[in-house]
Amino acid sequence: MRKVKYAIIGAGTSGLTAMSYLQQLGEDFVLIQGGAYGTTCARVGCMPSKAMIHAANHYYQRNHFAELGIEKGEQLNVDLPKVLQRIRQLRDRFTGGVKKNSTDGLSAEQLIEGFAQFVGPNQLEVNGEIIQAERIILANGSRPVVPQAWQVIGDKLWTSDDIFEQTDLPKRIAVIGLGVIGLELGQALARLGVEVTGIEMQNTLGGLTEPALIELAVAEFSKEFTVHLGQAAEVCLNPENQEEVAIRLGDKTIYVDAVLASLGRRSNIDNLNLAAAGIGVDARGMPPFNVHTMQIMDRPIFIAGDANGYRPILHEAGDEGRMAVLNAVSYPQIQSFARKVPLGVAFSDPQIALIGQRYADCVGEQTLSVTFPLSCANGRAIVMGQDKGAICLFADKQSKKLLGAELFMADAEHLAHGLAWMLQQQMTVAQWLRMPFYHPVLEEALQSALRQLARQLYPEQSNWLAAELSPLE
Repeated sequence: MRKVKYAIIGAGTSGLTAMSYLQQLGEDFVLIQGGAYGTTCARVGCMPSKAMIHAANHYYQRNHFAELGIEKGEQLNVDLPKVLQRIRQLRDRFTGGVKKNSTDGLSAEQLIEGFAQFVGPNQLEVNGEIIQAERIILANGSRPVVPQAWQVIGDKLWTSDDIFEQTDLPKRIAVIGLGVIGLELGQALARLGVEVTGIEMQNTLGGLTEPALIELAVAEFSKEFTVHLGQAAEVCLNPENQEEVAIRLGDKTIYVDAVLASLGRRSNIDNLNLAAAGIGVDARGMPPFNVHTMQIMDRPIFIAGDANGYRPILHEAGDEGRMAVLNAVSYPQIQSFARKVPLGVAFSDPQIALIGQRYADCVGEQTLSVTFPLSCANGRAIVMGQDKGAICLFADKQSKKLLGAELFMADAEHLAHGLAWMLQQQMTVAQWLRMPFYHPVLEEALQSALRQLARQLYPEQSNWLAAELSPLE
């Protein structure tokens, strides 16, 4: 039996963040990594998907060259094998960089390659070796959700974990699940010339909850690929042609060459045999843990990143790795940390951004909301041909502070950060309106939406000319 002070399971964003801090302290630790190196973001998520989106968006612009006075755009072609090859090259660059700057420098005593399982309250088994650790951080990530029944279509079933391994793309692909990843990849595939059918069980896409924005988004994306909402899919091989996949949507059947399952990801925590550590799980298979400390029950065991399924986003995983390791080091003294304002972005075109609370959770007598369409005279959006979508803001009547926002617009990723910072600083709508807005920029649409909201929040204000100015003290 080998004894260590700290054991970290998983070399993803959370695990590597925790490891880095222990290295700074010169602590005795072991990092246990099973499977491929490189974070989920770098290997199968954020980065390869953005590489595909980048190529797809460039190719798609040929459809608008003529209106700009640029000729012969219709003569352009896309070499899909080269596009996919470049994605893998970039993927390898990112994952290689992660490995070089983290695990490559570890000694054989510090790094164990293998899959860990609990065999006792503070004991792990890896490759037949028993590791007894005083404090343990669980950061073993997640895997795509794939219904068992769909396995019958074999290698025609893809997830975000393997789509980037393809050397070419077929003519027809069904993307089932139009959350952030499904929407991004579905649109990118369509822009690369694939005939895409998008299917989503919920009556929304990209996580939107504001009805007007959902309607705008469905109308916009339906221009590029077929969208089916509120329908569950049954997947099997076409009995008359085993080279095709048959997808049943109620009384309708669609035939495609491959299926991209984009139904979310599930934690790998079920592979750790938590029962041996005396830790129970809920109906979702998740142990009880505190989202402000990352501690499981009152044990010297902490869970961070995709493994806990709370906010499976890279910057949140990094924060959770910090919380977990700080509390592991200080255990039994445990400190609670404030969570950052929720922030999520779908890198579709137009983009979708969700900041703070969702619209669906904020509807009530104490809430005011405004929805400002980009088609309402935002000069920069018109010039760029991006006068599509809208901004939805919702605020608390009493505090005059924003509760959240949902955006469906070009470059929403940038406005989303400003709004998240505003919510983080707990600024009122009046304070935000005293910030500078340059011209001509898309941010002026946010200014217009804030002005509409302010007129509802401050009905007593009579001099709006001075409302956006700060008196000189």
